[in-house]
Amino acid sequence: MNDEYGSAGGDFRGIPAPTLGVEEEFVLVDRETGRPVGSNREVAAAASARGLDLELELTSSQVEIATPTAATSQEIGDHLHRLRGILAAAADDVGVDVVACGVPPRVPESFPVTDTGRYRAIAARYGMLAHEQGISGCHVHVGVPDTDTAVAVCNRLRPWLPILLALSANSAIYRDADSGHASWRSVLWSRWPAAGPPPHLRSAEHFAETVELLVATGTILDPHMLYWDARPSDHLPTVEVRVGDVQMRVEETQTFATLVRAAVMTALDDLRAGDRRFPAADLDPALLSAAYWIAAHDGVDGRALDPTTGALVPVWTRVEQLLTVLAPALDRLGERDGVMQALDRLRLQGNGASRQRRLFEESGSALAVVRAATLHPPG
Repeated sequence: MNDEYGSAGGDFRGIPAPTLGVEEEFVLVDRETGRPVGSNREVAAAASARGLDLELELTSSQVEIATPTAATSQEIGDHLHRLRGILAAAADDVGVDVVACGVPPRVPESFPVTDTGRYRAIAARYGMLAHEQGISGCHVHVGVPDTDTAVAVCNRLRPWLPILLALSANSAIYRDADSGHASWRSVLWSRWPAAGPPPHLRSAEHFAETVELLVATGTILDPHMLYWDARPSDHLPTVEVRVGDVQMRVEETQTFATLVRAAVMTALDDLRAGDRRFPAADLDPALLSAAYWIAAHDGVDGRALDPTTGALVPVWTRVEQLLTVLAPALDRLGERDGVMQALDRLRLQGNGASRQRRLFEESGSALAVVRAATLHPPG
């Protein structure tokens, strides 16, 4: 991604709509066994020869793509189709496959760590956490003016992060078995010391002090290890929402990114107007934690907890509550009809986790799930 993420596109009550960018992580697998393989450097070299720079992840079986700045969900979709296609072709050059699941359905005993100084330091400090990583997320960047604004927006996003997690869940099958959770990635991720929902923060100064404390105590090695599900980006003028699993389908990523963008826009409007549509400080951490667990467990096939009230409701009731709040922003973006149609399809077909489970039940094979989530070169 580049520093244009804070620039404007569209119109938002006379204020330019924030721009959008997406990062997606993927796992590389052996074509025969479907198990992760440590080929990220080779795939990155092949991608570079095709004009694409990949980010190497903590484990050597993972890579990340990042879109340029976009003004619409259609632009994001176009970028992702192109980038996924180049990545799949580069993996094909190396003789491995690329899989779009939040966790690999088949896993090795441990994941080899990418051989860089920073990743070696993380492995030395966090031990089995690093060697059991291998998870793949979807990170959405939405442009904001400054860190104070980013902190205030993240505060207001907290009540809605669980339902965004439920919608994006795509990691039900793990270690050749049903994990019992729609987003097992979220459960694994929560073991890290600065992961999960962000705390309520008073200001940019409070944010900086918190990060400084976490680093000074050795809880995290550097600010890059601040893994909260919504955070001010450490390298871009954006809010970065990291709550989602990587999606099987580009269209699902588009929908997820559009919901996140609309949520940030609504939080910005709430901040400017002093409204209370997005409760910030008055949120019980225990209820937020419970809402997270239920979202990771049930996905879109059960219930959801409203962390602002403690009410347990059908998950699609909570989705409808989200859409009611986001409707003005979606209308301003011209995205409301597209999002509604996409969510209707998701309600009918299930999300990635739902489809993984159906396929696993029908086939009895985690390898079949790997095959269904494999990216293919264009043509």
